Amino acid sequence: MLNFLKSLFKNDAYQNLPVVAFLDKLKTTPDAILLDVRTPSEVAAGKLQGAINIDFQGKTFYSEVCKLDKNTSYFIYCRSGVRSASACRKMHEVGFTKLFNLSGGYLSV
Repeated sequence: MLNFLKSLFKNDAYQNLPVVAFLDKLKTTPDAILLDVRTPSEVAAGKLQGAINIDFQGKTFYSEVCKLDKNTSYFIYCRSGVRSASACRKMHEVGFTKLFNLSGGYLSV
């Protein structure tokens, strides 16, 4: 029964990482891209250095993401980790395989 319950929550699309592990892995992953999926107003209040912004709630999210290299490692964050997890799932659906979500989002930094 326990294995069945674990299988319901198994995630093959991306890896959730707490802030220290996320930042350490980002630093040690060659050619990694830091992707901020928050709204422009959230980004204006502060962001992680070097992040590029593609608003997950924006109308162009899908088309912008499809322009990215699917073989690159992406480190994705939002405010709390929920939208970035959804962004990871969407990116995985179109062929991205190296996806890392900041558990707890920007609030955890």
